[in-house]
Amino acid sequence: MKPELYAHPFSSYCQKVLTALYENATPFDFRLIQFQDRADEEALEAAWPMKRFPVLLDDGRTIVESTVIIEYLQHYHPGAVRLIPDDFDAALEVRMLDRVFDNYVMTPLQKIVFDRMQPDPDRDAAGVASARRILDMAYRWLDGKLAGRAWAAGEDFSMADCAAAPSLFYADWVHEIGTGLTHLRRYRDALLSRPSFACAVEEARPYRELFPGGAPDRD
Repeated sequence: MKPELYAHPFSSYCQKVLTALYENATPFDFRLIQFQDRADEEALEAAWPMKRFPVLLDDGRTIVESTVIIEYLQHYHPGAVRLIPDDFDAALEVRMLDRVFDNYVMTPLQKIVFDRMQPDPDRDAAGVASARRILDMAYRWLDGKLAGRAWAAGEDFSMADCAAAPSLFYADWVHEIGTGLTHLRRYRDALLSRPSFACAVEEARPYRELFPGGAPDRD
C-alpha cells in the first residue's frame, strides 16, 4: 500500500512534505483535510490528537512533524534524490538549515499571519514587531549563507530546500525580502522554479483567498 498524507495544499508545512514527495516522484495517497468538514477534522484527530498536519500514515505507523516525515520517507521510500546526505557533516548542515527555516522564518511569519486573524482587541503589536525583527535578522544571515551556493546547503537540493521553499514563499508576502539581499532573493526565485515546489504552489493556488489579509497578486 502507498503511504497516505493527511494535509492541505495551502499549508506551508504540508508544502514542505509535498515538495519532498514530488522531488522523488514518490507514490502516495492524498487525504485533503478541511476543517470546515467535521469528518475531515475527526479523521485527523483520530490519527493525531493535536489535529495538526501534515500526518503520514504508512504500514501501520503514524508519522508527524514535517522534518521527521521527510526523514522517514528517505529511509522507507527512498528515491533518486537524497534529501539528507549520507555524509555526516553534509547531513548536519542540511538539518541545521532545516531548523533555521522552520524556527526563524516559518515561526515568525506565522506569528504575523495569525495575528491578522485576531479581532482588534486581541492583536499583539509588540509580538508582530518582534517577529518582523527576527525575520530581518534571519534574512540577513541567510543572504550571507547563500552566497556562492546553488541551494541552501550547497550544490544539491535537500531537505533544507524543502523547508525553505514554503517559508520564504509566504514570508516574502508578509515581510518582503529587501532588494539588497540579492542572494536570498535569487534563491527564492530558484525555489519557485523548482518543479517539485512549483507543483505544490500551483495546487495551492485555488486557496489563495484564504490567506489572512489577502495574498499579493504575484508568484
